[in-house]
Amino acid sequence: MVPFTTHMDAALDEARAAAARGEVPVGAVVVALDGRIVARAGNRTREQADPTAHAEILALRAACAALGSERLADHDLYVTLEPCPMCAAAIGFARIRRLYFGAPDPKSGGVLHGPRVFAHPQAHHRPEIYDGLAAEESEALLRGFFATLRR
Repeated sequence: MVPFTTHMDAALDEARAAAARGEVPVGAVVVALDGRIVARAGNRTREQADPTAHAEILALRAACAALGSERLADHDLYVTLEPCPMCAAAIGFARIRRLYFGAPDPKSGGVLHGPRVFAHPQAHHRPEIYDGLAAEESEALLRGFFATLRR
């Protein structure tokens, strides 16, 4: 068994890259059981003119394409912000083993806030959930990004 290593630094790198592109700074990485990063992405909703181009969705798509499967049962997802309901549903459909996220999202989150997607009896899959990893760094990126928009 591979010892636990956080991959939030890689997710934060993706969030910073998203901010540099003018996107909301959210980053995500999909990690195999051996600790190898299979896919990484940052938000691209503006760049792609696609409201579904959230970091989590893009990372899941890339991982599934790389592995040739719609299921990622032996994979974990690290994301800098609590996934929204759309992303939480996709995480469940992909059968992600563990979800690690940084900042909570009381306004738009779908895991610990809002609809709490994995708490519903209709949820086909419930990943293990670990929140608060690199939360301060994730929150600082988001605060800084939105502060520049309000000037």
